[in-house]
Amino acid sequence: MTEQELQRLLADAKHNPDLKQGLIDTKSADDPLNAFCEFCREKGYDITIGGLLAAGQNANDAKLRSVNGGGVNAIDGWDDEYEQFFAELKWT
Repeated sequence: MTEQELQRLLADAKHNPDLKQGLIDTKSADDPLNAFCEFCREKGYDITIGGLLAAGQNANDAKLRSVNGGGVNAIDGWDDEYEQFFAELKWT
């Protein structure tokens, strides 16, 4: 669910500069992850901290499974869905 919400959010931010800037502004909050999730929920996106952490872990696990046992060590950052989101947002 969180993965779909993040994709919807990215698509919407691509066409809405105010939404994109609002998301970027959450990075400078005292608690950026919480500020990001609160901002998303205020805008109608069902994104929670727990959902982000689970989505990151799921994505990381899927990547490791996809290499048929060859990728036994995770790559730093693969499990950080929050940072992955902002890397993608930067290019929208």
